Amino acid sequence: MPPPRVVVTGVGLVSPLGAGAAASWKRLLAGGSGVVRLPKLAGLPVDIGGAVPRGAGADEFDADRCALAKPGDEGSLSPFIRFALAAADEALAAANWRPESAAQRQRTGVAVGSGIGGLDDIVQASDTLRERGARRVSPHFVPKMLVNMAAGQVSIRAGLQGPCSAPSTACATGAHAIGDALHILRAGAADVMLAGAAEASIEPLGIVGFSRLRALAGADGFGGEPAAASRPFDRRRAGFVMGEGAAMLVLETLDHARARGAEPLAEVRGVGLSLDAHHPTGPSENGEGALRAMRAALDAGGVGVDELDYVNAHATSTPAGDAAEAAAIAALVRGRAASEPPLLVSSTKGATGHLLGAAGAAEAVFTVLALRDGVAPPTLNLDDPDPPADGFEHVRAAAERPLRAALSNSFGFGGMNAAVAFSRVT
Repeated sequence: MPPPRVVVTGVGLVSPLGAGAAASWKRLLAGGSGVVRLPKLAGLPVDIGGAVPRGAGADEFDADRCALAKPGDEGSLSPFIRFALAAADEALAAANWRPESAAQRQRTGVAVGSGIGGLDDIVQASDTLRERGARRVSPHFVPKMLVNMAAGQVSIRAGLQGPCSAPSTACATGAHAIGDALHILRAGAADVMLAGAAEASIEPLGIVGFSRLRALAGADGFGGEPAAASRPFDRRRAGFVMGEGAAMLVLETLDHARARGAEPLAEVRGVGLSLDAHHPTGPSENGEGALRAMRAALDAGGVGVDELDYVNAHATSTPAGDAAEAAAIAALVRGRAASEPPLLVSSTKGATGHLLGAAGAAEAVFTVLALRDGVAPPTLNLDDPDPPADGFEHVRAAAERPLRAALSNSFGFGGMNAAVAFSRVT
C-alpha cells in the first residue's frame, strides 16, 4: 500500500518583509527589501540586518494580536518563540484547523525547530549573573532560551498533543522540520502536522560571532545602502545579511484534507537529505552534497527533472556557497529535455537576508506560494551572475509561468543539506 499523499493547507510567516504571509509575499514580488540599518548594532563590524518590522501597523509584528499570545509573554517568552506563535496562529487559521476533540488534538503534531534559540536571553542572563548575582537571574531563563521551546510553546498554546520534533540543524533546520513532519504523516502517526522554524539572533554577540567567521556583508561596500548588501549569485557578493523571523506550514494527509473540505495549496512530494563530510562551515566546491540532496528529494517524490520548473535556492550571498550551489543545480539539470522551458532559479534571501534556522521554512512558504500563484519570485541585487547560469535561468524580476514542481534548498554548517520537493496538487 503506497504511503498517503501529503499536502500543505495553510502557511504563516513573520519575516523582514512584514508580519503575515500575504504581506511578505506581496513585497517580495514587488522587489522590496527588509534589510535595514539597525541602531542597536552601531559600532559593531556590521550594523545591518533583516529585522522583522515591529509596530501597530497592519503589516508589522505585534505579538498581542496573536490569538496564541497571553499577557506577560514579553517577560516569559523569547522573541524567537513569540515569532513562532504568530506564524503558527496564522498557519492554523489559514488552514481552518483548530482541533477541539481529544482525538483531533492527539492526531495533530508539531515539528518546529530553531538553529540558535534564545541567544539574547543567554547574553542577558550571563550579564545579570556577573553584574547582579545569581538570585537576580530570571527563573524564566532556561525555558526562554531552549531551542525546543518554540515547539513546546506552540503545542501548549494550540493544544496540539500529537507527535513532536524539534530539530536544530543550523540553517537546514526549517527544511528538516518539514521532512520530519512528512515522515510522521506518511508513517500514519498523525493526520496533521504543524511544521516550521523560528529564529531571532540579530544580537551583538551573534553579529560579532559571524563577523569573525568573515561570513557577513556590511552596507559600506554598496554605497552605504543596506538593501544592496544581500546579493545572492552576484559577482559582488561579500557575505550574508543576518535576518530573523518564523515560518510555519500546516501539513496533512490529502485524505484528511479532502474529508474536511480543505483546499490544498501544494503537495509535499519528497525530502532529500545528505551530509558533505567536508568542512565545519564551508561546502564542497562542486556542491556534490547539495546535488545528492536535490536528487534524493526528486526521487523520493517521483518528480522527474523535466517536471521541475523552479528552485528556491539556499544561496546566502557568500562567494563559496553560492558558487557550489550553482554548480549543483547545473549538474542537476544536465540532460533536461530541450523542449522544456528553462529551469527558473532564485534566492529570496536577497530581499529577506538569511533567517538562519528559520530560512528553510520561510523559503518553503515562498515556494508553496510560487506554485499556487504561478509566479517565481525574484533575486534582489543580482546584476552580474557569477558563475554564469548553466542550464538554468536566474529570476531577476517576478516571472509569471505555470509551475508544476519546485525545490526548496537549505544547507547548514556542519555540512547539513536538505531539499524539499513540492508540486501543484493534481
